[in-house]
Amino acid sequence: MLWIALHLPALSLESFAATLGTLRHALPLALLQGQRIAAANGVAQQLGVKPSLKRATALALAPQLRFGQADAARATQALRAVAHAALAYTPMVTLDHDAGLPCVLLEVRSSLRYFGGLPGLQQRLRTALAPLGHDVRLASAPTALGASLLARWRPGFEQGEHVTDLKALHERLDAVPVELLGPGRAHHEALQGMGLQCLGDLRWLPRAGLARRFGEALLTDLDRARGDAPDPREALVPEPRFEARVELFERADHSEQLLHGAQLLLAQLVAWAQAQHARVGGFVLAMRHEPRHRGDTNTPAHTELALALAEASNDAQHLQLLLRERLARLPLPAPTLSLRLRCEQLQRGAPPNGELFPTAASAQQGLLRLVERLQARLGPGRVQQPVPCADHRPERGTTWQPALPPVATARRGTPTAAAAQRLTRPVWLLPQPLALPEQQSRPLLDGRPLQLLAGPERIEAGWWDAAHAARDYFIAQAHDGALVWVYRQRLPQLEPAGEGWYLHGRFG
Repeated sequence: MLWIALHLPALSLESFAATLGTLRHALPLALLQGQRIAAANGVAQQLGVKPSLKRATALALAPQLRFGQADAARATQALRAVAHAALAYTPMVTLDHDAGLPCVLLEVRSSLRYFGGLPGLQQRLRTALAPLGHDVRLASAPTALGASLLARWRPGFEQGEHVTDLKALHERLDAVPVELLGPGRAHHEALQGMGLQCLGDLRWLPRAGLARRFGEALLTDLDRARGDAPDPREALVPEPRFEARVELFERADHSEQLLHGAQLLLAQLVAWAQAQHARVGGFVLAMRHEPRHRGDTNTPAHTELALALAEASNDAQHLQLLLRERLARLPLPAPTLSLRLRCEQLQRGAPPNGELFPTAASAQQGLLRLVERLQARLGPGRVQQPVPCADHRPERGTTWQPALPPVATARRGTPTAAAAQRLTRPVWLLPQPLALPEQQSRPLLDGRPLQLLAGPERIEAGWWDAAHAARDYFIAQAHDGALVWVYRQRLPQLEPAGEGWYLHGRFG
């Protein structure tokens, strides 16, 4: 077996600062647990703010310090998003719930060949986790707990510790500080007083005496890390319904301020969909508003924005573009305090294969995305397409409907009446048929006779709605070579236009 550990040393602080965008790297930030500092970012630490300081002391050192409350639920949501991103590469993903040291574990022995070996898989993991905005430390080892300890050790070692056999793992673990082991942290002061600094020091002491003094859990965890005892793990199963929430750092007065928080939620949504090898078909963004004043009953507490896709997608940038267009058209009744994203619309199955050269399928996907963006910007009713109707009269053979459902149907290859008639009927019809003069029973266009090439196509319909049509259609050629569509009335007394020849369309 081979395990990869993803350690997130600043997960709680990063999940709090995620809605700040690029400002999170410039502002001094700290999390409070009660009245003491639980975590601080690099800017705050440069000003002297460190964990365990009192709030008043931290403010004296850095008056511009921004505070947030530590939230276990928020950190757990962020940790599960990392696990969802990892599930796209192996089905065996589990969480290590060591307090204060969150870690995601992946068993990847069976996935190495598919992803180009351990270095290739590690690079893919870093790329997949980048949109979530976390500082990640990677380590690999033959045991799950061993990989977790190596990932938490030496936080400044960017490349991480990577061992593939038990002998090398034992050598590495002997140098790991004893407080990184869960039971060792509970007895840290006693172990330090006895001069036991690292895990290797424990192995030289009698096991029975250690068990009596510090409990069996310390030795059990040591054996599990070294591979001397079994370490069963339960694989993580994604939830059937996605729902995530984020508190905005500052209240949002316009839609542009909502995008930082929405971007984080969309990244978590895409990770959840990829964990199930599915694609997002639509989602709902709910915005919780701030009351304008106490007792305000006119301002709605929430505003919901539903977004449906014509073609399911896991492209986070495409989802962000659609959401940006929709939010730009949405007036906010009041400032927004938090966002909640939920999704139940998943399309399962393998994603489309990558293509070296453009094909009809890739061109159709580009058309779908263009229509989606136009609808998001202009509204669903303003982007339409003609749909065939069961009527032989050309002027009534189509109707206009919102573009997305018909486009999606055409993409699946469903034949339409318009496609079957594309060789015999023109695309361009005149708004009203144009009466043509005639000479010796031949129609004239621009004063010159037309040459009839094909026809007649006889149409007789409309007796049921008082718009009777009895016509003989011909394909004709003008003097300049252009093809036109003309007809002659068969029963002129039944149509208000009267007898004679009419121009009804032009071929492209």
